[in-house]
Amino acid sequence: MSEQRAMEREEIQSIVMRAGRRTYFFDVRETRAGDYYLTLTESKKFTNEDGSFYYKKHKIYLYKEDFKEFQENLSKMTKFIIDEKGEEVISERHQRNFNTEEKTEEPSEVDADVSDFTNVSFDDI
Repeated sequence: MSEQRAMEREEIQSIVMRAGRRTYFFDVRETRAGDYYLTLTESKKFTNEDGSFYYKKHKIYLYKEDFKEFQENLSKMTKFIIDEKGEEVISERHQRNFNTEEKTEEPSEVDADVSDFTNVSFDDI
């Protein structure tokens, strides 16, 4: 079987969720043995200095034997966040109509201190 045909056979169902600069992909795929598993992919858009852009992707593979525990933990943690902080989005950066050009506030002391830290990338972890 060709590699392209094998890829087509693997992809059973997909849902795409766009969230600002991030896009989440929920893909049901098929193992060689004919069973199904879920891949969760986060794709984040970045812009180079020259204006061109690129995407960084992070992927999680989730197998049926872990579905129940994963779902329980996800439910517990999302409930905790909503119970503690409510459903309102606090950070203006995450609001759909946020425009960085309109922000005129001076940087706070916290913002100034953060800029002194070394820029670290965790992509290789």
